[in-house]
Amino acid sequence: MKKLIVYTDGASRGNPGPASIGVVIYDEKEKEIKKYGQVIGETTNNQAEYEAVIFALKKIKSLIGKKKISDLEIEVRSDSELLVNQLSGNYKILDEDIKKFFIIIWNLKIDYKKVIFVSVPREKNKVADFLANEALDQQGKEKPLF
Repeated sequence: MKKLIVYTDGASRGNPGPASIGVVIYDEKEKEIKKYGQVIGETTNNQAEYEAVIFALKKIKSLIGKKKISDLEIEVRSDSELLVNQLSGNYKILDEDIKKFFIIIWNLKIDYKKVIFVSVPREKNKVADFLANEALDQQGKEKPLF
């Protein structure tokens, strides 16, 4: 495996409000490897978008191992143009909280051969979006036993 494609999404209801992330990891042939939807507490939508990328990069490292990821290329796909342009160096980051997330991602990128950020239309990010929203929808609901 030389490359992984990762779709990420962050959601926030209230902005700031209850927030979640959705992450889908695919191999280079776009075969699904893993997917995650997780509530992350109260935050803004932009911060949730960043947290989804952080989660993805950490999760890949734990799934594959630090030694193996040094030869791995990661293509992070997001429908957040702001996130993609900030992480690609095209937009300046003014928000202090976002700067902290940027630094975390920058430090996580070091372990990989290459990490690039690609903007995709919302329709192409449906699975990650669904996972993020499903996590929020299920928050506080009791899970059936059977």
